Amino acid sequence: MRGMARNTRIVVVGGGYVGMYTALGLQKKLRRGEAEVTVIDPQPHMTYQPFLPEAAAGNIEPRHVVVPLRKVLRKCHHLTGRVTAINHATREVTAELAAGNVTTVGYDVLVVAPGSVARILPVPGLAEQGIAFKTVGEAIYLRNHVLSRLDAAATTLDPALRRRLLSFLVVGGGYAGIEALAELQDMARYATRYYENIAAEDLRWVLVEAAGRIMPEVGPRMGRYTVERLIDAGIEVYLDTRVKTMEDGHVVLDDGTEFDTDTIVWTAGVKPNPMLENTDLPRDARGRIECTAELQVVGMPDVFSAGDCASVPDLSKDDPEARTSPSAQHAVRQAKVLADNVVAHLHGRPLTKYKHSYAGSVASLGLYKGVAEIYGIKLRGPIAWFMHRTYHVSRMPTWNRRIRIVVDWTAALLMGREVVPLGQIMDPKADFSRVAGAPKPPAPRGEPVPPVSKGA
Repeated sequence: MRGMARNTRIVVVGGGYVGMYTALGLQKKLRRGEAEVTVIDPQPHMTYQPFLPEAAAGNIEPRHVVVPLRKVLRKCHHLTGRVTAINHATREVTAELAAGNVTTVGYDVLVVAPGSVARILPVPGLAEQGIAFKTVGEAIYLRNHVLSRLDAAATTLDPALRRRLLSFLVVGGGYAGIEALAELQDMARYATRYYENIAAEDLRWVLVEAAGRIMPEVGPRMGRYTVERLIDAGIEVYLDTRVKTMEDGHVVLDDGTEFDTDTIVWTAGVKPNPMLENTDLPRDARGRIECTAELQVVGMPDVFSAGDCASVPDLSKDDPEARTSPSAQHAVRQAKVLADNVVAHLHGRPLTKYKHSYAGSVASLGLYKGVAEIYGIKLRGPIAWFMHRTYHVSRMPTWNRRIRIVVDWTAALLMGREVVPLGQIMDPKADFSRVAGAPKPPAPRGEPVPPVSKGA
């Protein structure tokens, strides 16, 4: 590798936390002219997913939970596009670019970090009715959608339609599901104070989890505490329960429970990016890339991987078969080791093994509510909530974003939440098309305006 250092082409597949921080480390540690680093991702930004629930609830401006790659990675090349295949035999990456054309990019060293996607199960109606919670676009959509359901419910006297509009389902009891549920429910309850005919008690929030517990990372005791807090907040919790169907918004659970809803949030696990199926990289039974403790792909010393898509030995455990979990905690730490190891590989130095003992977990359950388990110490309530915010803002890339997030929190604390739905974002051309196009027949008339007494 020493002889080819100046002309080394490094390609980073994925601009998420691992991809962005690896590229950031490379541009800091590599000498000028030593290598060219190219980052390929469908989005021009990195999304810090732990803050998506607060962005959806209006505590943080959505733009502040993303980091523009071109601004941060000034010494790297960028290709906005989706990688569709990797052929290590020819050392080429195939990508569909934003302009619509397909290109191949050659490499000498490859970093594969495309992350994960929502794990979809064969539930009738899921593709049509469900929405995941992994991108800032989905967070913005859910915020506007939930608030728009309140607007719609406030304008109908049909009790069945009203119940449907005010019923919200979250499937999946992991971190993403619990935090999304808690924050959105908190926001909706807050918003009801501005509706004359909707009370907080009119909202129905339902959590369905196939396992017998939620958030296994925080332990059984804290899991039970979390369930208790959700129930105290008026949320219906179904454990050991599966969704049989959700066709046309009619939800049927395997315990016989049935109800109608306009809102189904699907957070029932993740799986490695399906793009990996179009590669010649070795993968394990779960579809993750098989890696060594140095984060090199097994049998391919010029290929590195980390994050949700990588199967990395967990050296903190005695079990040789143990692998690190697909969590933000590991992604944050693996990214630093990965960047150092790529540089060491280029310079012919020994590589560092990734080893990180589990420090604990923190989760938000809405404003001033949270659970945490740090080095075996269990915390709950406002202290855990504060630790959740403190930890994640410290891990947010760039001081620019950290300061903006703290300002958002301060403004929300002093002046309250913003609960304005921006429904026009969902169809921004609707008004223009209505003016420019042929007139449409008027909507059916006959339903009276509902009364304005609170709780009607």
